[in-house]
Amino acid sequence: MNTPLTTRHLFDYGTTYFRSQGIVSRQASGATRTTFGEIGDRVRRLASGLRALGVRQGDRVGTVMWNDQAHLESYFAIPCMGAVLHTINFRMTSEHLSHVINHAGDRVLIVDRSLWPQIAAIRETLKTVTAILLTGPAPGSDPDRTLDYETLIAESSPEFAFPDLDEDSPMGLCYTSATTGPPKGVLYSHRALYLHSMTLGLANTLGLSADDTLLPIVPMFHVNAWGLPFAAFWLGAKIVLPGPSPHPEDLLDLLQREKVTLAAGVPTVWLGLARELMKRPTPLNLRLAVSGGSAVPQSLIRLYEETLGIPFLHAYGMTETSPLVTVARLRPHHRELSYDEQLTIKASQGIPVPGLTFRLERDGQEVSWTGNDAGEICLKGPWIADGYYRDQGSSTPVRDGWFHTGDVATVTAEGYVHLLDRTTDLIKSGGEWISSVDLENALMAHPAVFEAAVVGVPHPVWDERPLAFVVLKDGCEVSKEELFASLAPRYARWQWPDDILFVPEVPKSSVGKFLKRALREQYRTYFTNPRE
Repeated sequence: MNTPLTTRHLFDYGTTYFRSQGIVSRQASGATRTTFGEIGDRVRRLASGLRALGVRQGDRVGTVMWNDQAHLESYFAIPCMGAVLHTINFRMTSEHLSHVINHAGDRVLIVDRSLWPQIAAIRETLKTVTAILLTGPAPGSDPDRTLDYETLIAESSPEFAFPDLDEDSPMGLCYTSATTGPPKGVLYSHRALYLHSMTLGLANTLGLSADDTLLPIVPMFHVNAWGLPFAAFWLGAKIVLPGPSPHPEDLLDLLQREKVTLAAGVPTVWLGLARELMKRPTPLNLRLAVSGGSAVPQSLIRLYEETLGIPFLHAYGMTETSPLVTVARLRPHHRELSYDEQLTIKASQGIPVPGLTFRLERDGQEVSWTGNDAGEICLKGPWIADGYYRDQGSSTPVRDGWFHTGDVATVTAEGYVHLLDRTTDLIKSGGEWISSVDLENALMAHPAVFEAAVVGVPHPVWDERPLAFVVLKDGCEVSKEELFASLAPRYARWQWPDDILFVPEVPKSSVGKFLKRALREQYRTYFTNPRE
């Protein structure tokens, strides 16, 4: 009963009992195919090579890579040898890239050649990196002071003996996307990763199993692709990796060709894929489309389930929670409800997954689960962060043993969470709170609207007022008046946006979320200065 819960068990189990299971990795030149058994040999060779480069237990190894086979090999080689897998968001600014690599103290970087320019631009600022491995199709010559990943694999021993590790030792490191200030690091333990992976196999969550073919569209640099590659390898699911810069048409081809049964991505990914499916109707094997990262509008769920015939599952989590927190599955008695009533439940964030403890808090007091009273989501659990990496404590989100998420929600008597907003995105107008997420979902329910974002903008009388940004579907037209009218049944006039601006696109973060801070900054004087 005292056996440590470590990443090595996931790796050993997958390579022992699912040796022939397939891994497909899309590349610009076409897909490569291998098996769990063949990956196992390469993982040990990579660990041998990293040890020869001086990587020791506890050292950080950074990956600047796409969702591909080499990244999957790094996912196991680095933590199984006792080092720390630092997945790096290559879409960060140069300043933030340099900061996270130096703050983590990465000893080695593994970089896809197509992403080398981002690292080349900051190379001279990196203080702790002693070696850089380059992966991907080889050009005519590599930059000086870099090593070839495939050469290292070929020249290293497959007999590497993984050490016995403490389950509480660190295995992974991921930095937040930094809405304010520099990115903050979240350190994951082997035990946290093990238990989180087990949870992904539960029937009440994703039910991932050897019967599945998984396509993790969410980037592997973002909270370890929600932990899905680890769980899939352990549970024997075929793994399909989308590779560099996948577009909706690429994803649709993979979904069809590989008979994918479960795929996961943020709402903007599912919007883009829906648009492609409407243009190019294609029979798919998807038993579940999993969406997280930001709130999903009911209209998107309805589109997938009623129009496209694909079951849609809404989940919630964050970098600091490894990330799974809640899943919006129906309970048996909900089957008796109308589809519109079921849709309200499906569009909620759902109930906390087994293993986590949940509460709402406002002004230091617990908030009752009435479905109307709002409070901040607070969590406890074995895969919930207890602070930030190398942080002096000034920004710790943990108080009295509870992790404070910064997300404001209500909870029904049955425990279903309805996310209202980030504390930073709630709009305070004349002393009253307005949920930007609710307004966005209401606007996106209009059949002509593709995307909508709402932000609070300074107002000379009301402190803040909502301003909406709308992207229309191709070939559709709608007036502001019609959109305002669509809000009337659900919202009082004072809750409506003061204006609606039609834009070609909504700016997005590196992981596909609406970049609201950019909109707030660009339009901060919209209501305070007279306009033509």
